[in-house]
Amino acid sequence: MSQFAHVVVMGGGLAGMLAAEVLSRHVGRVTVVERDVLPDGPGHRRGVPQAHHAHLLWSNGAGLIDELLPGTTGRLIGAGARRIGFQGDQVTLTVRGWQHRFPPTQFAILCTRPLLDWIVRDQVLSSGRVDVRQGAEVAGLCGDRRRVTGVSVRGTDRQTTAIDADLVVDATGRASGLRHWLTGLDVAPPDKDVVDAGIGYATRLYAAPPGAAATFPAVNVCTKHTASEPAQFGVVYPVEDGRWIVTLSCTRGGALPDHEDDFESFARSRLRHPLVADLIGAGEPLTPMFQSRSGANRRLYPERHDGWPEGLVIVGDSLTAFNPVYGHGMSAAARCATALDGALASGGTTRQVQAAIGAAVDDPWILAASKDAGYPNCRVDATDPRLVGEQTEQQMRFADTIIERSLVAPGVCAVVTDVISLSAAQAELGSSRFLALMSRDTPRPHLPGPPLRPEELEIAGLPRYERVPTA
Repeated sequence: MSQFAHVVVMGGGLAGMLAAEVLSRHVGRVTVVERDVLPDGPGHRRGVPQAHHAHLLWSNGAGLIDELLPGTTGRLIGAGARRIGFQGDQVTLTVRGWQHRFPPTQFAILCTRPLLDWIVRDQVLSSGRVDVRQGAEVAGLCGDRRRVTGVSVRGTDRQTTAIDADLVVDATGRASGLRHWLTGLDVAPPDKDVVDAGIGYATRLYAAPPGAAATFPAVNVCTKHTASEPAQFGVVYPVEDGRWIVTLSCTRGGALPDHEDDFESFARSRLRHPLVADLIGAGEPLTPMFQSRSGANRRLYPERHDGWPEGLVIVGDSLTAFNPVYGHGMSAAARCATALDGALASGGTTRQVQAAIGAAVDDPWILAASKDAGYPNCRVDATDPRLVGEQTEQQMRFADTIIERSLVAPGVCAVVTDVISLSAAQAELGSSRFLALMSRDTPRPHLPGPPLRPEELEIAGLPRYERVPTA
């Protein structure tokens, strides 16, 4: 592939920019086609509606981005992002109880999505190797069923022009028009798996009490749920400029607050513990409430397609979209770019390149999809045997056992954190080494309430919670 003279990347979001950076090192010229006009700084744009909600960049993704764009993590922290050590810097109430704050083994970068997108975009475009055509909507693919030769683009003047390319990369995200574009080439769409728990989100930004955004831990509260009752969640993440981003969410059948004035009372009445509501009350609201219900897990399998055209590759959310609550989407985009880099270096057909990218996103896919498949009323339309096979229920029970053990056993927690952060393979949870650890790792007592330190309670103006029931 390195002989290609021109590559077009459709989409200027995180996945598109990381792919463009990689491609610019292997091909003569790279053009990013982006429907929106990209902001000059950390600003929201129409094409990324999920950017209003809480995001985290796991250590695996942060490390890969730093390898592609050295200094990115440093720039994020310099701009006010928080580096949270897991589990030491997070207070978590899971379905099975409170998580001990064991010494960190992995980390996540917490900031608003516009800040991260802008810093990555600035890093990529400052090299001068990538051109961006903004305000240009992809109208279709050029070529035929055997090979894609470019894209058809519609500008703000509604005129359509063709851009020739030796390779086209779809990074347009969840709203990708790929199915329609392939129909125009007489190519059948690729196989698709969907796991849709009906996730909904409601989010507001708050000014944290002085000093709290820099020192108070991240908070994640999950309700108990049953076979008939939906799950409810609340997270409070510190982000830049002394703010907290607060996201309330639910699975299918659950409610979201009707109005921003109900945000705090909703958290207090629906969540299993008052911690999130008390933090909302301690902060000062800065934004209106933003809602979304676009959290289905969806994966395409172009590498299985016998008639997949040469010259077309899919990355990011266009290929595999996740429930955002797990924080895997941005790391998966980085994994796509790294896999693309390796495939370009070694040569190969489009299908071989796409297979390498598919393998890179398999772990985040199964982690998110298998978790959501266990929620009540989740709609699963999949062929992946790990999601619909005879052993699925048994696997879910084993996953619950692992979670319960990880709350109180430091060694188990470290391995689980490695896997969730994508720093270790998901298969590690089934290894003989881990199974032995499950039985020998000495557990601590279960916690009766959130493991907050006196100085943390004081800086956020919170009461002591030891007597508050958690069941």
